[in-house]
Amino acid sequence: MFAIIKTGGKQYKVQVGDVLSVERLPAGAGRTALFDQVLLIGDEKETLIGTPLIEKAVVRAGVLEDFKDKKVLVFKKKRRKQYRRTRGHRQDLTRVKIMNIVSDAALLPPEEPVEPEPKPREAPVKAEKREAAAAPKPTKKEAKAKEKAAAAKPEKEKKPAKTKKEAPAKPSPKKKAK
Repeated sequence: MFAIIKTGGKQYKVQVGDVLSVERLPAGAGRTALFDQVLLIGDEKETLIGTPLIEKAVVRAGVLEDFKDKKVLVFKKKRRKQYRRTRGHRQDLTRVKIMNIVSDAALLPPEEPVEPEPKPREAPVKAEKREAAAAPKPTKKEAKAKEKAAAAKPEKEKKPAKTKKEAPAKPSPKKKAK
């Protein structure tokens, strides 16, 4: 049995057990969502087609997680005008698992608990970081000893700055009288 549902402005063909990503739903992880905009329900024996929707038809899905999609870069440019703009966008999405498809909401079986997907474990810490974290911190005595050693080193003596010597004033040439 399959159904075509409409959510978030898009249409999806779904079967029981399918896991799909849809626009963000208000339900949180571990809860259920009902899709009541069902356009078509089909199986081997019969096909129900809505005009445009099938009345009372419902698809129940369990919300596994809320997440953000991959980043999409939006780049605008106007040639020869020195105009460029780059923007990034990450769409909010919800991952759901289809649990039931029924043509009449009254026939919907009781709600089952939904278990969220386990998050992948983080990568192990690199050995360098682990060693740096495990290295012992110097004690106060060791820190003071380092400061004394740094202070004991003599600094280079500074030579006095050179000054320009003034040349003796030359006598101005006298004009000879005729």
